[in-house]
Amino acid sequence: MRHTHDHYMTMAVRLALRGHGGAEPNPLVGCVIVSDRDTVVGWGYHGRCGGPHAEIVALRRAGERAAGSTVYVTLEPCNHTGRTGPCAEALIGAGVARTVLAGRDPSPNAGGGAERLRAAGIAVETFSTCQAATALNEPYLYRVRTGLPWVVCKWAQTIDGRIATRSGESRWLSNALSRRLVHRERGRVDAILTGIGTVIADDPLLTARCVRRRRIARRVVVDPKLAIPLKSKLILTASEAPVTVACEERLLAEGGPRAAALAAAGVELIGVRTDGRHLSLVTLLGELAKRHETATVLVDGGAGLLGRLFQERLVNQTWVVIVPRVFGDEQAIPCVRGLTVRTLTEGVQLKLADVRRRGDDVLLRYDVIDQNPPV
Repeated sequence: MRHTHDHYMTMAVRLALRGHGGAEPNPLVGCVIVSDRDTVVGWGYHGRCGGPHAEIVALRRAGERAAGSTVYVTLEPCNHTGRTGPCAEALIGAGVARTVLAGRDPSPNAGGGAERLRAAGIAVETFSTCQAATALNEPYLYRVRTGLPWVVCKWAQTIDGRIATRSGESRWLSNALSRRLVHRERGRVDAILTGIGTVIADDPLLTARCVRRRRIARRVVVDPKLAIPLKSKLILTASEAPVTVACEERLLAEGGPRAAALAAAGVELIGVRTDGRHLSLVTLLGELAKRHETATVLVDGGAGLLGRLFQERLVNQTWVVIVPRVFGDEQAIPCVRGLTVRTLTEGVQLKLADVRRRGDDVLLRYDVIDQNPPV
């Protein structure tokens, strides 16, 4: 019995996920080459930015067997020469008969591969009903559309929605298995975002530890008044992992000894406009994308920063760890605050995407519905 499009496209998606943490800011792409006898003759994924694309890796494995084959790829093959050559031309040169794409590439630089393949006489089919492939490309498509990185907020909470006691104690609410999962993700994202309140209260390091890192994330602090202690762990390790501190524009314009001391410690300072009270988070995220090609941001902050991100419609996904504990204390710190909700239909709407058990903890992954950030 011949396998379906869904079978091979799902295989390509699983391959693509191996590149998470290495391929960004490029998209995650997987490729499977199938002969006319329904046999996989080549496979590959985009492992690192600047390295060979998924199609090239798969073609190298397939060799001459690629002639007359069907190629399944999670995103339209590129049609330009950037860090590597155009994949569309490589497929044409290999003599493939058909390509099945999970989606088109909206990038003005990389798109157009489907048209080039058709012009060479290669059949092109779009297979857009594979949900795993659609979810795989969402971060990249979002960044191309908005110019902003994909933002994931994570927190651990009690069953009654508290992330810390009334005194601010929160270490360690979740168990070791859950914390290891967070460290793994820290080693795969471009930036980790936190607020000055968390830095002062916890003095976090915000690095990936005891896991294999695929990249070293930039640690970003929202600090309007430049209150970050010069002896904090973040500042003292700025030479080991990059640190960016976002503050009010006027503080950089005025200069001063504190800004000079942070710069001397190797800290990048970004002046961000304010609304009179808060820094514009959309401006900060846009600056990170422009300056550092930041594609993915993991938020490791408190209730106030999380509330601001939700309020500005900048959250794309949440990872919520539910721990088997109840505080029952109305003065304990909630997971998110700062929003005003008057009816049941208001608030941020989420869609459950995944549920996993981590010992006695439960990890819930939610996608945020209908996020249209002001850009």
